[in-house]
Parts: sequence; structure tokens; C-alpha cells
Amino acid sequence: MSNNNHQLKEKFDQWQSSIEAKLSKHPESKSSYATDAGIPVSRLYTPLDVSGNYEEQLNFPGEYPYTRGIQPTMYRGRLWTMRQYAGFGSAKETNERFKYLLSLGQTGLSVAFDLPTQIGYDSDHTFAQGEVGKVGVAIDSLEDMEILFDGIPLNKVSTSMTINAPAAILLAMYIAVAEKNGVDAGQLRGTIQNDILKEYIARGTYIFPPEPSMRLITDIFAYCSEQVPNWNTISISGYHIREAGATAVQEVAFTLANAIAYVQSAINAGLEVDQFAPRLSFFFNAHLNFFEEIAKFRSARRIWAKIMKEQFQAQNPKSMMLRFHTQTAGCTLTAQQPNVNILRVAYQALSAVLGGTQSLHTNSKDEALALPSEEAVTIALRTQQVIGYEIGVTETVDPLGGAYFVEKMTDEIEEKVWEYLKKIEDKGGAVKAINDGYQQREIHSSAYQYQKAVETGEKVVIGVNKFQVEEEPPSGLLRVDPRVMDEQKAKLQALRSSRDNARVDASLAKLKEAANTNENLMPYILDAVKSYATIGEITNVLKEVFGEYQQTVSL
Repeated sequence: MSNNNHQLKEKFDQWQSSIEAKLSKHPESKSSYATDAGIPVSRLYTPLDVSGNYEEQLNFPGEYPYTRGIQPTMYRGRLWTMRQYAGFGSAKETNERFKYLLSLGQTGLSVAFDLPTQIGYDSDHTFAQGEVGKVGVAIDSLEDMEILFDGIPLNKVSTSMTINAPAAILLAMYIAVAEKNGVDAGQLRGTIQNDILKEYIARGTYIFPPEPSMRLITDIFAYCSEQVPNWNTISISGYHIREAGATAVQEVAFTLANAIAYVQSAINAGLEVDQFAPRLSFFFNAHLNFFEEIAKFRSARRIWAKIMKEQFQAQNPKSMMLRFHTQTAGCTLTAQQPNVNILRVAYQALSAVLGGTQSLHTNSKDEALALPSEEAVTIALRTQQVIGYEIGVTETVDPLGGAYFVEKMTDEIEEKVWEYLKKIEDKGGAVKAINDGYQQREIHSSAYQYQKAVETGEKVVIGVNKFQVEEEPPSGLLRVDPRVMDEQKAKLQALRSSRDNARVDASLAKLKEAANTNENLMPYILDAVKSYATIGEITNVLKEVFGEYQQTVSL
């Protein structure tokens, strides 16, 4: 310890002693303080809490290990992409919502698909009953995709699609729509989530077992590296892991463990790391513990840079940059006093911006009650715009960098994440740990502890366990017309009657044959899509070869 630090330590100890001597008369409100992840929070942070070499731990923005941001000028050069996750009912209805959002100043599209689409069922399948168009837009074939993006210039708009198990099919549909509109695949910009491992951990919209699912993902990596070079081929998601009840530390650890598995799988398939790694992206949750969230984003960047450089020997700096989209925490929204959700979302969005996000979705105030109304989604978008244009936080890079509390929290989260990564590595990696139920058990335990804290009042939730009021029933909520299912069924019937079914059968037969080999499946899926084979028909062919995943409940 330097002489200056030694003197500072003596003064700090004296100050601490003087404070503690007064606590008997003026006690603090809690006996102990900690973040939601259980990291202790000290009364005060000083230079004594910040250690390490500046260039090794922080460095300048745009420089390894990217703790302070992946771009040298960050938002001074360009604001984050403002996306509003949207999709409901029919493709026509969602197309109208897209155009409405773009007219308000949104800078990117983010597509929500309904549950049948997410798990590879056509709208007329028995298992789709009651779910068509409910939590997202119903997409059965290229015909629906053409309607969804009608009048939207795909060479100018960046599109994110939250789709996982059938990601290859929806990406193929997007490419086909672009080609029909004269847009070359090389001009397309956007992201498919394409993150199947977190589905086994936290979300559940899986179709195939892990091994063939990983094959589809690496096929997309390889195909896009040559044919769709500006496309982000995966959005490795901690968001749903957090929504399931994980802590901030678990969110980062389990997400990066999955990312390691994807990178290794691609390398095992013969890809060079710098061939695909620059197009990897991530998706994180912005929760309520403001400073912990900011530190979480900063630590995630630093850890990923070290993993890519030291474990995978990446040479391209872009391979080491953790680029991420953020969505505010849906699980924190309350049906009680929904206007309070506007404030929650604003603080969560601010933490994402201060943490250096590249893209952001702000939840709408009424999402605990229904799909968002136009009024609610407008407020949510305006929240981002106020942060971006009015309050000054974008005018300097990493404005909280050097804050003793934030830097100490960043270090502590990193340390705990490495501990989890070591445990998962010792279990044989993310896939084996998932099959053993390790991540699932850890999340269940954290979710239980969080809910217990809410129920005992230790964790305050305004309107739920404190400051409750009598409220009128909500009004003006968006309701999906139940006729959407009937309309989708009629469209499917008409499609199957009008298309060239011999071409459909031939394309599906070739896809099945290729699935039994080691060939890249993307060209075959694209051919099937262009023949107007449906998502259910394509999925069924792959099920015949790959089988279906049956999750084992682990207690």
C-alpha cells in the first residue's frame, strides 16, 4: 500500500469509527445492505476500493478489454438503436404497428412471434388452438412474411427477430422477402436470437435436442458469414434467464457459458473463430438495482473480451467486443398502479445507456395486463428519446467510469461470474450442465429467495406490498381479435391449394436428405421457403431426422 493510501486508510477508519459510534442514537434503516445478487454494499466507497492497472482493467473506450465501451465515441457518434418489440395478431396488423413505430422515430424493428410460430407449428395445428396471434404475430409461410414487411425498405431498416428453435426458417423467409423486393442479402442488417441453450434453461420454446439444434446454429453462422455478412447470427440471451429469476451475476455467467459453447461448437464444425465471432451479439435484461445493472454490463464486456482473446485466441478486435441489446425487465412490471411502470422502465433504460448498450427496447406500462396499446408504446419510445436527446448522459463516454462504487461493483460481479464459469466448465460445459439441471436449479433457488423477500416485505414493490391504493379496473387495453386464427387457417388452406405442391414436396425431400448428412442446411431451408412450404412442414421434416427434445425435470 502506498503512503498516500496508507494515510487515506487511517482517515477512513477514523471516519468509520466516528459514524459507528453514533449509530446507537441514529441507526441506519437496515442492519445490512446488499444488491439483488447478494453483493454487500458498503456505506462508502473510496480510492481504496479501486485496484488494478487502468489499461488492463478499464482502458479507453474502444480499446481492449472494452470495459468502458466498444466504440471510442459511443453515443456522441450515434445513439443506440431504438427498438420496440412488436407483434400481435396477423401479419397485416403487425405491419401497421411497425409503420406506426417508424413514424414516431423508432430506428429499428423487433419482431415478436406468436407461440405456435416459436415452436414450429402452423396456425391450423391442434396444438396452436387458442394461441394464434396472442403473444406475437402469426407467421406460417413466406406469404405471411411478405405481408409483414410490405412497404418497409429492408435495405434501410435493421430488424431483430426473437426466434430460436426455427430461427433458420424465419431467417430464410426474411432473405426471400428481401430478394423478392430487389434487396440483396448482403445489404440486410439485423439479428436473429437463435439462442437455443437458454430455451432449455429458462424459456421452453425448444423443438429439437441440443446436438442437432447446435448444428442448425453453426450452419447459420457459416452461411451468413458468406451470404449475409452484416447480419448478427445469434443474440445470446441473458434476458430470459433473468426473467426466470436469476440474479445479475447468474445472468452474465450463464449467458457467457452458453456463448462459450456456441463458439466451441462452431470451431468444432471447422469455422475459424474470426470468421464468425464478429457477428455474435448478446441480449441482456435491465433490472431495478440501478448501479448493479450498470456494473453488470461493464463486467460482461470485460469478461467476454478476456474469454475470446485468451481462451479462443481471437485476433480480430471485433471478435472480442461484446455488443448487446437490452430490454427493460418485464418481470418487474406490476398490474397494480401501472403508471408506476413508466418510472421503473425509465430508470432501467437509463442503466442500460449508462452501461453502454448498442440497442434498447423499453417495455410499455400496460404489459402486465395485456399487449401494449399505441399510447403505452408511444410513452415507452419517448422514454428512450428523452434519455437520448434531452438529459445529457450521451455527451461523454462511460460517465460513471471511475466512480468508486461502480468500479468496485464491476470487479465483484466479474469475480463471481468467473466462479460460476469455472463450476460449469468443471461439469463439462454448458450443455452437460443444462442436461444435469445445474443452471435450472440455481435459477429456481434465486427466484424463490427473491419472491420470499417480496412476500415478507424485505423487498419493497410499490403498489404490491407497500403504498397500495384502491384502483379502477384498467381500460383501453389491446385485445387480439380471436378471428385471427380462423383467418390464418383460411389462408393456409388457400395457399396449399394454389402453390406448386410438387415443388414443395421436392424441396422438403431434398431438405430431409441433406439433414441426414453433414451439409449446411440453410440453402435447402431457403429453397423450401421459396416454394411456400410452411413453417410446420419444414419443422416436421427436421423432426423426422432430429427427433424432439423431452426435458427431464430436475429437483
